[in-house]
Amino acid sequence: MALRGPLRLLRNQLLSTCQQTRAQSVAVLGAPFSRGQKRRGVEHGPKVIRDAGLIERLSSLEYSVHDFGDLKFHHMEIDEPYMGVKSPRSVGGANMMLAGAVSRAVGAGHTLVMLGGDHSLAIGSVSGHAQQCPDLCLIWVDAHADVNTPMTSPSGNLHGQPVAFMLKELQDKMPEIPGFSWTKPFLSSRDLVYIGLRDVDAGEHHILKSLGIQYFSMRDIDRLGIQRVMEVTLDHLLSRKPRPIHLSFDIDAFDPLLAPATGTPVNGGLTYREGIYITEEIHNTGLLSAMDMVEVNPLLGANHEAIQATASLAVDVIASSLGQSREGAHGSMDEIPTEKDETEQLRL
Repeated sequence: MALRGPLRLLRNQLLSTCQQTRAQSVAVLGAPFSRGQKRRGVEHGPKVIRDAGLIERLSSLEYSVHDFGDLKFHHMEIDEPYMGVKSPRSVGGANMMLAGAVSRAVGAGHTLVMLGGDHSLAIGSVSGHAQQCPDLCLIWVDAHADVNTPMTSPSGNLHGQPVAFMLKELQDKMPEIPGFSWTKPFLSSRDLVYIGLRDVDAGEHHILKSLGIQYFSMRDIDRLGIQRVMEVTLDHLLSRKPRPIHLSFDIDAFDPLLAPATGTPVNGGLTYREGIYITEEIHNTGLLSAMDMVEVNPLLGANHEAIQATASLAVDVIASSLGQSREGAHGSMDEIPTEKDETEQLRL
């Protein structure tokens, strides 16, 4: 749903605080962090995504690209579980640092690209974005809902709980977890849409239904088609008013045949065309303000080809979110050689 005419003018007026209308500057920020889950290797995600050509690809889209490198996280040697939640102080501290970095980048007028790392990092990424753009909305593309509370989580891993830390409606369901005193819920359930769900825990399903959260499972995508899914998504989030979009994209949203190097693959995921269509439609709104690309884990790729395929797919998703078109480069009519031009070239 591209915004046109009066609606685009209204967007330009409303979003001056987040400076979305001039977002020709992209900030890339790496968050090499893995303590939100049990599989090591996801901390190498930022490097392999960069090595797959991310910066060059974004520069080719005529953005001014600022690569701020990777955050340096400090892991606590003693970080005992709390109420079953694993590594709470390490995860909380990393997210506090990330929130500050994201807030500064968005406040400086950049469109932010955060490279994870595991999906627990979304707590810091989205909350840092919300510090600058409190009216933001969130599109969560993932095989998993990641909305467990400490009481509903089967594993205790925080990469399955980030959304629960954000939602105002779950405030009375969330205990005070060590390491997270710096953040308070900031997002309403109506400001969130999930796309690609196919592995949802029982407690999460209850939360989705009881709060009336808009979500699209893979069955919904099969039934409706990805075009209709995106029409409903953007209408749900933007019909009241245009506002900044935060896209949080877990690479495991794709089918594992496309993205094998990830920690919690689930069969039957998005096709390449469906995933890219999602990001193209988000770009067409002109409202993307920040995005996460998470859960690329090169240590879980069976071979170099599997790692490269996953990292290259991550680059394609990011580039498409920022305007890379499947229609090819758009040149001026003046650049098309005429028959006379060709003749003159032959004479030379």
